[in-house]
Amino acid sequence: MGEDGGKLIAENRKAYHEYHILERIEAGIELTGTEIKSLRMGQVSLREAFARIDDGELWLHNCHIAPYTHGNRFNHEPLRKRRLLLHKREIMRLFGKTRDKGSALVPTKLYWKGDWAKIEIALGSGKKLHDKRETIVGRDHQREMERALKQSVR
Repeated sequence: MGEDGGKLIAENRKAYHEYHILERIEAGIELTGTEIKSLRMGQVSLREAFARIDDGELWLHNCHIAPYTHGNRFNHEPLRKRRLLLHKREIMRLFGKTRDKGSALVPTKLYWKGDWAKIEIALGSGKKLHDKRETIVGRDHQREMERALKQSVR
């Protein structure tokens, strides 16, 4: 969820599996009316989404927002690229950090902050296969320790 406890719309769990998350940034997202209505219905997927800086602007690509069911001819394209709203100096700082090999801007969460839809963009570096396996093993060990603790309390 958002840091202020905003209502979560969608989360990209795949990002935590594929990347080491180095930094998180909250950004606004420029949407049309039917996209907002689809978000309110929870019809969004961040699974294949990524962010890229083009011509000094930050853009969200491959974020699937389903067409609004009661929309008319003004309905939106589900996979269109959407502009993310950040200050110019923040975009330039991110641009400098993404020049490193293996760094990427990945959306992790989409949530409501008041009446505004906000997206959390993470700067991440790609995990290798052995890192992914290590994460899974660590999670399993953590789960086993919690079970053992629970058993010893009873």
